[in-house]
Amino acid sequence: MAITGGTVAIGDGSAPVERGTVVIANGRIVAAGRGVAVPAGAQVIDATGKWVAAGIVSAMSDLSLIDADGVSESNDVGARNSPYKASIDVSVAVNPAGVKVANERLGGVTRAIVSPSAGGSIFAGQGAVIDLGADADAVTRPRAFQYVELGEDGGRLAGGSRPAAYALLRDSLAQAQDYRRSPAAFDGRSGDALLKRADAQALLRVLDGTVPLLVHVQRASDIRIVLGLRRDYPGVRLVLVGANEGWLVAREIAAAGVPVIADALADLPIAFESLAATESNVGRLRAAGVRVGLMGGGTQSGDHVLRQFAGNLVAITRIPGATGLEWGQAFAAITSGPAAAIGMDGEIGSLRPGRRADVVLWDGDPLELSSAAEAVWIDGRPQPMDSRQKQLRDRYLVPVEGALPKAYERR
Repeated sequence: MAITGGTVAIGDGSAPVERGTVVIANGRIVAAGRGVAVPAGAQVIDATGKWVAAGIVSAMSDLSLIDADGVSESNDVGARNSPYKASIDVSVAVNPAGVKVANERLGGVTRAIVSPSAGGSIFAGQGAVIDLGADADAVTRPRAFQYVELGEDGGRLAGGSRPAAYALLRDSLAQAQDYRRSPAAFDGRSGDALLKRADAQALLRVLDGTVPLLVHVQRASDIRIVLGLRRDYPGVRLVLVGANEGWLVAREIAAAGVPVIADALADLPIAFESLAATESNVGRLRAAGVRVGLMGGGTQSGDHVLRQFAGNLVAITRIPGATGLEWGQAFAAITSGPAAAIGMDGEIGSLRPGRRADVVLWDGDPLELSSAAEAVWIDGRPQPMDSRQKQLRDRYLVPVEGALPKAYERR
C-alpha cells in the first residue's frame, strides 16, 4: 500500500514533509518521505490535502486495565493488598475489548505503554506495551518495564518518609542479588520475607538491564538521588517519570543519558515536590539534550489529549520567556519519544523503515484540536472507525418517541 500526496509526519523529530509518500508492506513501513517511489501493483491511497502521521504512543496509560474509575471490579491497575509487588504482570489483565480502546484509537492512539499503579509498596509491578487494534491479540510486549514510586507518594507507601522509600528500594535490589547467588537459601516464602521469590526474579531483570526501571519522581533533589543508583547498579536502565523539577537538573540528567517521560504542562505547585514546576520544563529538558516523551495516561479527557499537550508545547514558543518545542520535536514527544524511553523505538513510534506500520490519516495538522482522524492502520491493517461513544451519539442524536427508552432495547 502507498499513501501519497499528503503531508507526512514521520515522528522521529524531523519537520513535516509536504507532498510525501508512505509505503507499507507486510505490516511494516518500507519508506516514508518525499521522492519515495510507489511500488508496482501497490494499492494507492490519495492523501492530497491531508496529513499522514505515525500513530500516537500513549505513555503511562491505564488503557485496557480499567473501565470505570469508581468501580473496583473493573480496575486492575493497582493491587493494594497483594503479597506480590515487583512480580505483578499487568499484561494478563489487558482487555482489548475495553470500551475506552476504540475511542482512543479514533483519537489517533495506536500503541500504549500500560503501567501499573503502586498500591501497597513502592514497587507497582511490570508494565506492558499494547496495540489498540480491533483484535484479541493486544499485547506487543509483556513485562516491558518495572515501575517504582518514589518522592512523596513513595515515602508514604514505604512507611512515611523518603529515607524509608530509598532504604526499601536499595535493600530490595540487594536481596535480589542474594537470590541470584543462592536461590535455594533465599527466604521468599515466609510471612516476614521482604521479597517473594517471584519479586526477586523480576528485579533481577532490572539489575541485568533486560528491562528499564521507570521511577516516578518530581523534586530535583530526588532526581539526583535516583541518578545516583547507577553508581552501585551500573546495569540498571533508568527512566524518569514525571520530573516536574527536571529542568533544574537537566544537565545532570542529560550527562547520565537518562530519558524522561514528563508531565506535559505541569506548571502549578500542586505539591511540595513540584514547587518549581513550569510549563517550560519539557522544552528546557530537550534543549539540554534530554530525550523526552510525554505522559498523559489516566487523564479524564483520555489518552488522545496528548496531541493537545504536544500542540501547546509548540504554541508556548511564541510566549516571551517560555521554552517549548518545535513541531517535529513536539510530535516526536508523543510518538518515538515514549517508545525510545523503554527501548522500543526500533519497533514503534515512527514511520522510519522497518517499524510497525501504525499510521493515521488526518484531515489536518494532528496537533490542532480541530483535526480528526479519517483512517487508522495498526501493523498495516485498517481499523474500524467506530466506538461506543460514536454509537451512543448516533443513537440519541435524533430522539424517537417509543414505548420505552431506547436503552431498554437490545441490538
